[in-house]
Amino acid sequence: MGERALLVEGPSLAWVLAATEALRDRLEALDVVPAARTVLVTAASRAELARLRDRVHEIITDLAPAEIHNLDSPVEIRVRYDGPDLAEVARLTALTEAEVVAAHTGTPWQVAFVGFAPGFPYLTGGDPRLTVPRRETPRTRVPAGAVGLAGEMSGIYPRPSPGGWQLIGSTDAPLWDLARTPPALLPPGTTVRFVEDTP
Repeated sequence: MGERALLVEGPSLAWVLAATEALRDRLEALDVVPAARTVLVTAASRAELARLRDRVHEIITDLAPAEIHNLDSPVEIRVRYDGPDLAEVARLTALTEAEVVAAHTGTPWQVAFVGFAPGFPYLTGGDPRLTVPRRETPRTRVPAGAVGLAGEMSGIYPRPSPGGWQLIGSTDAPLWDLARTPPALLPPGTTVRFVEDTP
């Protein structure tokens, strides 16, 4: 980002979500981009950077981690729980496959940030029992719409690509569409609720 941006590091994803919300609320018209443990803030010019640094410091001082918010109108994503790793996730979590599905659909998730591929949402805040490691051997091709778990997160592959997440299901939701504004169906901050799509 050159010499006109700040990278703010935080102690946790919850802190990043809280900082992103506070910075967006109080720094109108500036780009604020969250990641797993950092927030990027872009100044209008290099000359504005020192003033922006002071303002960002003021906003984030003593910032407490926020609870997941915006639960009033979540985006529903219909999922067929037919993933090739569903049985393995059940084994890793000591749950039945039905309990894995119930845990995935039973708690709202929130898009922490988008990355890896255009429109790929990193979702946090789900049932902690679903925390599982990535696959030891990544797949060379994961189909578009695959729904997976890795660590404490869930994600959805917007297009075919390599990937190492544990795949538990699939969806037809169009995650990335350049004709839509914004193109991402699930931008950062969006609350998501997974719904089982039964035949």
